[in-house]
Amino acid sequence: MREIAFIKQNKEKWLEFEQAIFGKVKKNPDELASLYIQLVNDLAFAQTYYPKSKAVIYLNNLAARTYQLIYKTKRHEKNRILSFFTTDVPLTVYANRRYVLYAFALFGFFLFIGVFCAVKESDFLRLVVGDGYVEETLQNIKKGNPVAIYKSGSDWGSAIGITLNNLEVGIKEFILGITGGVGTAYVLFQNTIMLGAFQYFFYEHGVFGKSVRGIWLHGAMEIFGMVIEAAAGFVIGASVLFPKTYSRLVSLKHGFKNGLIIWFSTIPFTIFAGTIEGFVTRYALEMPLVLNIFIILSTLLLISWYYLIYPKRVYNRVMNNQSKR
Repeated sequence: MREIAFIKQNKEKWLEFEQAIFGKVKKNPDELASLYIQLVNDLAFAQTYYPKSKAVIYLNNLAARTYQLIYKTKRHEKNRILSFFTTDVPLTVYANRRYVLYAFALFGFFLFIGVFCAVKESDFLRLVVGDGYVEETLQNIKKGNPVAIYKSGSDWGSAIGITLNNLEVGIKEFILGITGGVGTAYVLFQNTIMLGAFQYFFYEHGVFGKSVRGIWLHGAMEIFGMVIEAAAGFVIGASVLFPKTYSRLVSLKHGFKNGLIIWFSTIPFTIFAGTIEGFVTRYALEMPLVLNIFIILSTLLLISWYYLIYPKRVYNRVMNNQSKR
């Protein structure tokens, strides 16, 4: 069958899915499940015969959204919070994985800009964070502890203050997606060039290794989370700029919902990172190096697995389970 004939033959059925997803047509879970099985079959057919077609992407996203709707309406569901983090979030991340990729690409680019500017302009870091912060860090370097700034304040006060600040950054990245993603990119830019400039600053003063032992204890999870929060903002931005076959309002509602799911999922990681920064980072250079490495790698692997590997596994499991019915 030619692709155009395949689309024409199934167009009405797919539109019925869309109407059910956006609440325009009410269907019970059993009806949705029946339609979902048909959708999975169409997706498998399209993947086999039109692997590079936009129809595959469309059906992929539609399948993920339909599954979420079915899952949320199941009466026997016992733990909604658990299902949110083990099913809803992974499926939403997988359906919007391109925006995660875009966020990481921009992060890498902005990081390069931060390092490049610091190399070319010795006072660049002062322009970014201010003279006071730089002078204090220079004094700490002379004293042999370049990350001693993390010892200031109480552990509880630092953890709460840092967590609230990081949550604020994440909320800004998410909400500013309404600007078409421009505001989100700007917030990511501000924070990433600061990171790049600071890391070069430590490298320039011969304490790069010590800075990594301190900054990345909490930074592995905190910075990764910041990138995912940017991806949530880009989801909203894309819904504004590219509504496709939907009205702009309907597209925005859908984009906001998906972006909200992704952003909300980062909150536990943000809190955990803030806790590490408040209670653990202050002892970064006093603890054994092996413990530094363990904390950095374990936190990085955990959040990387959850957002980069686990979503594909959940999606494949859902597809396999449904195809067997």
